[in-house]
Amino acid sequence: MAEDQPIFVYAAPPLGLAEVYADAVQVSPLVPGSVRLEDVEEASAGGATIAAPPGTLERRYVLALALRALRPGALLTAMALKDKGGARIGAELKSFGCEVNETGKRHQRICETHRPETPTGLDEAIAAGAPRFDPVMKEWTQPGMFSWDRLDPGAALLLSALPKLTGAGADLGCGGGRIARAVLAHPGVTRLDLIDLDRRAVEAARVNVVDARAQFHWADARIATLPEGLDFVVMNPPFHDGGTEDRTLGQDFIRRSHALLRKGGSTWLVANRHLPYEAVLSPLFAKAELRADKGGFKVYEARK
Repeated sequence: MAEDQPIFVYAAPPLGLAEVYADAVQVSPLVPGSVRLEDVEEASAGGATIAAPPGTLERRYVLALALRALRPGALLTAMALKDKGGARIGAELKSFGCEVNETGKRHQRICETHRPETPTGLDEAIAAGAPRFDPVMKEWTQPGMFSWDRLDPGAALLLSALPKLTGAGADLGCGGGRIARAVLAHPGVTRLDLIDLDRRAVEAARVNVVDARAQFHWADARIATLPEGLDFVVMNPPFHDGGTEDRTLGQDFIRRSHALLRKGGSTWLVANRHLPYEAVLSPLFAKAELRADKGGFKVYEARK
């Protein structure tokens, strides 16, 4: 493949289901440091393999961006679990004017197509999945972000329980910055580091949180280089990975928050009631207290 026709890969296609070149360029917004697919020049790519996201608007957005980036005739392979959008990929590609070869393996639907000379409907799909200002939430958001079209009830409970925090802190898994805005509403806060694995969330947060005290990081909060000796950490930690519940994610967030705090500093977190985070909080922190319990969610303050 010519150097001016790169091969792209989106997310992590399961091994053995499609060829992924060793030098393929990663374009998923959930991989820190990846290339923005939105910025790829039209008709410049030599191929793409996509582990398609489950959300309809997000998935069509990614497929349309990939087709726009590919040169005419280039191969596009897209796949997903049948119950996570895979059953619809073939029809979606056909709606863009593609001829599709569809197969199934290991519960995945795998669609192969070649970019047509003149795809149809790409602009509409890209517009539907693009960042937008939500007049109800009064913030910028984008399909695919966590709780992109509504106020998450867990976050709402955490906001209702938070005191007026002071000093330097961090928001682990900041999303679009909803919690950070509330924290920074208090003048006693001197600095707030906002961290999220999702580039789209960080980009939205940069627009939503206009404050010189805010510092933004597109990174995995569990391993990112961050200031230590913090006075507080706030978080609504994730507990899903690729649509599957993974309780270790939130547990790792809790451990990281403890490592970032000074002695006497506090972590404020919200979690679904069924998640057993107490087993991690109690051994780590000097004190962990339930501050709110409502609607299937619980808020803890844990002091180091």
